[in-house]
Amino acid sequence: MKRSDFIKSGAALLGSTVLVSNEAMAEKQVNKNGATFKLDYAPHQGMFSATAGKNFVDEITYMHELGFRSIEDNGLPERPIEEQKKIGETLSKLGMRMGVFVVPKGGNGANTLAAGKQAHVDVFLKGCRESVEVAKRVNAKWATVVPGDYQRNLPIGVQTANVIEALKRGAEIFEPHGITMVLEPLSDTPDLFLRFTDQTYEICKAVGSPSCKILYDAYHQQKNEGNLINFMAMCWSEIGYIQVGDNPGRQEPTTGEINYKNVFKWLKEKGYTGIVGMEHGVSKSGIEGEKALLAAYREVDNFQTK
Repeated sequence: MKRSDFIKSGAALLGSTVLVSNEAMAEKQVNKNGATFKLDYAPHQGMFSATAGKNFVDEITYMHELGFRSIEDNGLPERPIEEQKKIGETLSKLGMRMGVFVVPKGGNGANTLAAGKQAHVDVFLKGCRESVEVAKRVNAKWATVVPGDYQRNLPIGVQTANVIEALKRGAEIFEPHGITMVLEPLSDTPDLFLRFTDQTYEICKAVGSPSCKILYDAYHQQKNEGNLINFMAMCWSEIGYIQVGDNPGRQEPTTGEINYKNVFKWLKEKGYTGIVGMEHGVSKSGIEGEKALLAAYREVDNFQTK
């Protein structure tokens, strides 16, 4: 190849590389809006991986660039300890908060706290102790607990008392570390013991600890009971954490029937400074889905308070 041809081909290759790089940068810039939000919304891993890549630390950094100041990671206890530490270091460096993770085996169909069995309680308490160590690595202040399934051979009052006693033991583990276990009433199946806001309120009042509060997930409660703002108002003293997802579909706000702009305006006016977990899917795939997700939160966050 002649030197002149080599230079021309090299220049062409360089030009195409620069063009691709510029296009990628432009795409990332279009998807980015560094302004923070009025409330502290917390995405999960994978919500912005089309742009940021599969590495969670890289994605956390990108979430920060978009304006988010917290994350959630339900499966955090299953991550290798070194990865947990890296996530914690990244959050600390960026000034971000870790939202909820799920207490390992905190209560499920095979390990329901409603049954009153010591073996079930022991598994739960072991998960609480493990959660304290996980929380220390990422400076987490909340951990999700689901008491498990309804125990149909026992009266509801006995089941409730069993759950309360187990949670008192869990609160004793969390309280010295300033960690709150947040109880999540769910809508996934009628077999679940804990399904309603007032039921969870009653249990938290009976436990009587700052380390036992309600995780109010508006998606689940829209399905179970509706009347979102009124139920939150009645049970506000025991609500320690908020999660959202639209219904039907459990996708981002604006894709379903919940008026999240009003819900978020109410939360702001109540003085809520906690995390709003983005506990939902994304309605579109790829970069277009990420743009739609970000636009939806910009829209519902655009409310005016009194």
